[in-house]
Amino acid sequence: MESTRVEVVNGTCRVRIGGPESRHTVLLLPDAGDPADVYDAVCARLHDSDLRTVVPESIEGLDESSIIALLDELKLPWVNLVGSGLGAELAWSLASRTFGRFASLVVADRGHPAVPGADGVVRDATCPAVELPTTVVVGSSLGRACADASGRFAYSDFRVVQLDGVENIPVSAAPELATEVVLRTSSW
Repeated sequence: MESTRVEVVNGTCRVRIGGPESRHTVLLLPDAGDPADVYDAVCARLHDSDLRTVVPESIEGLDESSIIALLDELKLPWVNLVGSGLGAELAWSLASRTFGRFASLVVADRGHPAVPGADGVVRDATCPAVELPTTVVVGSSLGRACADASGRFAYSDFRVVQLDGVENIPVSAAPELATEVVLRTSSW
C-alpha cells in the first residue's frame, strides 16, 4: 500500500492507500496505539474483492472534521466506514452526525456510544442513531449485550457477528472482518 500525507483541519495525516481504482472505497480507522499495518491482512482481502482502501496510520489527533477534510482532500465523496477500538467510536460518531458521506458502517468490539459498554460506561449519551447499514463484530460473548443493544440506534439493516475468543479482530480475524466489509459494500 502506498503511504502519503494528506492535509487535514489540524495539520497533516499520513494515510495508506491501496487496492484497485474502484467506485467503492473503504475507510478503515484503527484503534489508538495500533501499528500502521494493523489492517494490512484485511486490506489485502478487500483489494481482492475490487475495493480501494484508505487507512490513517494513526487516529491520534483525528476527529470528525479532520476525517471529513481527509475525504475531501482525497476527493472521496462516498465511502464505506470501518473502525476498531477508538477508531470504531470515531466511526459511530461520524456515521451518526454526517449524512450522505458514508454508505455503510462496520465496527469491531464497540457498540453505539449511547449504549453502556461491557464496562457499564456510556461514552456519549447524546450520540444520534446511524441511518445506514451497520454491522457490529464482537470478539466474545461479553460484548454481545452491548452490540445487541446498539441495534436500537441503527435505523437501517443491522447485524451482529460474534467471534468467540478473538481479542483483536483486525489482526486475529482479518478474513471474517473483511467478509463483513465486503457484504456491506455490495448492493444486494
